[in-house]
Amino acid sequence: MRSRTRTSRRVVAFAAIAALGTGLLAGCADDGDDSDAAGSSGAGGGKGKTTVTVGLFGTFGLQEAGLYKEYEKLHPDISIKQTVIERNENYYPQLLTHLAAGSGLADIQGIEVNNIAEITEKQAGKFVDLSKADGVRKSDFIDWKWQQATTGDGRTIGLGTDIGPMAICYRKDLFKKAGLPTGRAAVGKLWAGDWQKYLDTGKDYMDKGPSGTSFVDSAGGVFNAVISSSAERYYDKSGKVIYKESPAVKDAWGIATKAATGKLTARLQQFQKSWDQAYANGKFATVSCPPWMLGYIQSKAGAKGKGKWDVAAAPKPGNWGGSFLGVPQGAKNKEEAVKLAAWLTAPEQQAKLFEKRGSWPSASAAYDLPAVADAKHPYFDNAPIGDIFSAAAKGIPTQILGPKDLAIQQNLTDIGLLQVDQQGKSPDEGWKAAVKTIDNALDQ
Repeated sequence: MRSRTRTSRRVVAFAAIAALGTGLLAGCADDGDDSDAAGSSGAGGGKGKTTVTVGLFGTFGLQEAGLYKEYEKLHPDISIKQTVIERNENYYPQLLTHLAAGSGLADIQGIEVNNIAEITEKQAGKFVDLSKADGVRKSDFIDWKWQQATTGDGRTIGLGTDIGPMAICYRKDLFKKAGLPTGRAAVGKLWAGDWQKYLDTGKDYMDKGPSGTSFVDSAGGVFNAVISSSAERYYDKSGKVIYKESPAVKDAWGIATKAATGKLTARLQQFQKSWDQAYANGKFATVSCPPWMLGYIQSKAGAKGKGKWDVAAAPKPGNWGGSFLGVPQGAKNKEEAVKLAAWLTAPEQQAKLFEKRGSWPSASAAYDLPAVADAKHPYFDNAPIGDIFSAAAKGIPTQILGPKDLAIQQNLTDIGLLQVDQQGKSPDEGWKAAVKTIDNALDQ
């Protein structure tokens, strides 16, 4: 659910980012071409060449950004073939099945951030340690991202492709009509350091804003944003499930349910058709916004939304999204796969991927490269997204991940909060419904 990061920034490159898609896909971004359920082929298959296979979910954008072709030019004896399963919930069980069998694996496999804890904890022995691979430097990466794919004994089984540092995207025209500031710095100050201030701004908006509009899209979106800014959420450091007692979960639940019961939300569910239509119709004024969301907004709000949207800092830094590349021990072309994975995730390639596809680099060394540092987004009134997201990325806490993070979070939002937001259930009723479903999923 896909992270979601610098000579002069070539602004024109962002015209391509309109093709970005849903946060349920790779790096929480979907750029569309490689989503055939049975998989699709990248360049490759040349006679006499070593074919390195790459198995992914969603679309990481590696092929679309031209990185495979560039690597093949640098290595004429290598051909790259990519296969893709559209949704991670279909891809991941197959990956586990192939790992158990020790066969049917691609030379490089994508791993979603919500699965990396389970892979690192239970499947690490079935992946190559990439920490000492040629060209891989731990210092190039954000430390918490590196640690997410590193075992207790120091084996790194995945190299980060992207992350999703959080901002708030907002409608300047709607803010102006509500008598609120419209400049991105002033807007960020409204709620700086405190998600409760975000709700307070929402109350002001609802008092004075245009009729028929809401301050924020959904309670679930608010929850995801708030919880993303906490280190300890669903598990503690020992691996124990603590979501019922977690202060971070209680805080995020409280903020989200206040947004719902305070009638600040448009009562939508993210990544549904009604949510897409609300962008086009200008029905809400703010949305939690990692870098990959920019292209999504652009594609759904369309030409009439250009210049009306802007980007401000979130109340607190958080992360929504991100993926990894790993090399299974059962890879047919293990040595060449390690070289390719290291090259694809190097800072220079991450900067190219950001420039062409909007995926925010997990390699902090990329943040000083012009393609990232100087980045502005013309659709969002030339917002200096290089500065905004770099600052957010550097402030993200080191999150404790657990094997069932995704199941817990999805049921809190899609079961519990949806009942509060759309059905008028009380926060207590919504919580009990979510807990029942989560405990069934966790066999508790």
